[in-house]
Amino acid sequence: MYCSREELEERERRELAPWAQLSGETRGRRHTEPLPQWRTHYQRDRDRIIHSRAFRRLEYKTQVFLNGTGDHLRTRLTHTMEVAAIARNIARALRLNEDLTEAIALAHDLGHPPFGHTGEQVLDRLMRPWGGFEHNLQSLRIVDHIERKYPGFLGLNLSWEVREGLAKHRTACDAPDPRAEFSFPNSSLEAQAADVADEIAYYSHDLDDGLEAGLLDERELEANVEAWQRTAEAVRRAHGRLPTERRRYYTIRCLIDEQVRDVVETTAAALHRAKLRSADDARRRARPLVRYSPERRRLNQQLRRYLYRNLYFNPEVHQPNREAAQMLEALFERYLKNPALIADPVLRREAKEDPHRAVCDYLAGMTDRFAASEYERLIGPPPRVARRDRSAV
Repeated sequence: MYCSREELEERERRELAPWAQLSGETRGRRHTEPLPQWRTHYQRDRDRIIHSRAFRRLEYKTQVFLNGTGDHLRTRLTHTMEVAAIARNIARALRLNEDLTEAIALAHDLGHPPFGHTGEQVLDRLMRPWGGFEHNLQSLRIVDHIERKYPGFLGLNLSWEVREGLAKHRTACDAPDPRAEFSFPNSSLEAQAADVADEIAYYSHDLDDGLEAGLLDERELEANVEAWQRTAEAVRRAHGRLPTERRRYYTIRCLIDEQVRDVVETTAAALHRAKLRSADDARRRARPLVRYSPERRRLNQQLRRYLYRNLYFNPEVHQPNREAAQMLEALFERYLKNPALIADPVLRREAKEDPHRAVCDYLAGMTDRFAASEYERLIGPPPRVARRDRSAV
């Protein structure tokens, strides 16, 4: 005996909130397929994302520090896994659809190019006359067009609800896609939970990486960041003097817990006031319902400003990323002049019709080390900061 899709859908109807997105009420896929037997639609989506080539490449893409800088620093893949874990916790507490939330969280950064946000800025500048580049839309392009795993259609053929979550991904650093296909003012509550989880993960874990790398200092954090000061003091009162590594880890863990608790409590109150009757009622709201309290938003904005001043624009982070991202510009021009150098045969064919977008797709899909390897093969020795283990993946 096994648990069928119908039984799983019935369990959702019994256990989830009225405003949760039920898998049995999906708007479907762009291409018709046989229904899954013992998975829901969103569980199938999650599995397709995990098995995609784009997902595996995240292991060798920069989060903040260039990939290979340190064994314990986040990569784009570990960040994605942390976002998914936090998002599931929020969804579970609010009786939302965990599977949909997880699928959106796992796919939200598939479109990130090598070398982090600096790489994204370079590609956007180079592509400005041809539609620009934005990693959320690139994530959607990957699951709709670039991944080629199945007979009969391009992409992963994900459900409308997961694709909506990618198109409308909204954080302090990202803006949603206004395309008509996703015409509601807002996204599902599950997508909103993934968005907030992304912010919680990167603020908290960038703090952890900055401390690990020696670019941030706990004493300065206590003097300048109120959220850190409050949490660190609470940890001291509860546990006294802890060894450095344990103290840092536990303080950041508590900081994450505080943010999740704030989001769950604030959102639960907002949902009670909103009196929603369906998932689409949440989509029709002008403002997201899954959100921080005003006080937590203030604390996070202060933390964000501190991270920009002291970590993201720290010369030891910013300059290596800039130097490495300059390789993308040189590779962009080289592939445009000679598309035959593109190793992907499908993108090589597409370059005959739309050379700029095909080259952009190829570069955006590269890992940090493959980009450095290609630079060395086609142009010359890469900048010193990018000379690491560069075997292609």
